[in-house]
Amino acid sequence: MTTDGSTKRAALVVNARARTGAKAYARAIDKLRSLGVPLDSTFPLHDPARLPETVNSAVDAGHNLIILGGGDGSVSSVVDVLAHRGVPLGLLPLGTANDFARTLHIPTDLDQACRTIAHGRVVDIDLGLCGNNYYVNRASVGLGAGVAEAMSPTLKRWTGALAYPVATVKALLRHRPFSARLTFPDGDHEPQEHHGLLQLSIANGRYFGGGQLAAHDAGIDDATLDISVMRHGSLHDLIAAARDLKRGALDSEHVRHFRTKRVDVATGPDLPINVDGELVDGTPQRFSVARDALHVLVPRTWKDASNPDF
Repeated sequence: MTTDGSTKRAALVVNARARTGAKAYARAIDKLRSLGVPLDSTFPLHDPARLPETVNSAVDAGHNLIILGGGDGSVSSVVDVLAHRGVPLGLLPLGTANDFARTLHIPTDLDQACRTIAHGRVVDIDLGLCGNNYYVNRASVGLGAGVAEAMSPTLKRWTGALAYPVATVKALLRHRPFSARLTFPDGDHEPQEHHGLLQLSIANGRYFGGGQLAAHDAGIDDATLDISVMRHGSLHDLIAAARDLKRGALDSEHVRHFRTKRVDVATGPDLPINVDGELVDGTPQRFSVARDALHVLVPRTWKDASNPDF
């Protein structure tokens, strides 16, 4: 796809602070060039805060493919720049959870991810909107925000895939149950009042939180958001709820599910919102779908709302 003449100038932007970012940078350059990807500029960034401005500058300079090396947080930080711009995103998954890559079946093996960029196809996918902030995987209130607060680059670097369980335990110890009111501007559901909650999730993608399913049939290009409402309970209840989320159960004893295009969320008390692993906003807030907002390179075999074969 990227070597058929449609891509003239590609820019590689790597979050060198990602768990495997520094080691992957030089290797990715060699591999992409050996596959014929026309790398015009490369940017190894040691300050993740510079990702959006660097990507924006690369697009303004005429690059018509952005290759990003990083995790879910890196992706989420640049989609505000790429949304509705028509410039495709190629992804090298270098993070801890890599849920966005899992949703799109992009391999975490660096060589295979480079091949996806060289030989894949471009698709249009939806983005979620939390107010004016775009996101790829999910926004959450409650436990998810507590996990984001407990995570740190050091924890990710030293514990790898165990970072999420460790941060979750820390967040659980500090959590206080909350209430939420959900109203649906399109009238597709009655207003909802929920009390004694552990977490409220509004997912755009199929996966979040290190492999949890938004719903067994959730997709990232289905024009809807998947809302999961999880109540607080005993340790046994929490384990059962986690099991429900892992298999994408819709309504269960522990988790309520709604599917919609727009939802207004108010909580008692007002709470921070975790957007793809970063605390960027707070309640009350409106969540909605930005249809076909992002162009992204995926394997030619990718089918939305399906599980990867790796």
